Amino acid sequence: MDRNQNDDRLSRQMEFLLECDKSKLIGRQNYLADGSRKENDAEHAWHLAMMTFLLAEYASESIDVLKTVEMVLVHDLVEIDAGDTYAYDAQGNSTKRARELAAAERLFGLLLDDQREKLRALWDEFEAVSTPEARFAAAMDHIQPLMLNAASHGKSWLEHGVAVSAILRRNEKTPKGSEALWDYAKGQYLDPSVEAGYIVDDRAQG
Repeated sequence: MDRNQNDDRLSRQMEFLLECDKSKLIGRQNYLADGSRKENDAEHAWHLAMMTFLLAEYASESIDVLKTVEMVLVHDLVEIDAGDTYAYDAQGNSTKRARELAAAERLFGLLLDDQREKLRALWDEFEAVSTPEARFAAAMDHIQPLMLNAASHGKSWLEHGVAVSAILRRNEKTPKGSEALWDYAKGQYLDPSVEAGYIVDDRAQG
């Protein structure tokens, strides 16, 4: 690689990294543990990365930890363009895929081919939830909001009137990433929050 090519590569990498800073501006619906404010995408990705390397021993399958950390750091970058779509927003989720595909094309396209392809592959793998790494990453992505909601006394769940059936549907595949962590989250976060009235208990309906 000659000097001009190297300069172009570095410039594009730095442009991409500067663009990533916008993830700090993308607000999510979950509150911080103390309930003082809502978290942003950058904070969420950092938290998932911490969870991934700390809790990897509980993965239901053997995983490449570094690859999984890379995956959780990349998975929500598309929200810089597409915005955050709340997990229980049916209307928003109906257009989520199209918005995020367009965002992935633009954002990862800022990089040269080798890194563009690597980051896009990580994002696609996370979305498909088709590998041990993706399954564990998805489990972290689902368990982290349970932890924060329980800690903040269900603040986000109460604001949105979230029902336990919706949470259970969302977490149907979480045990495939980590059965041990799902059992812990259900016993320590979900069930006590239902009992405390933070979540609508609709299990006896219908």
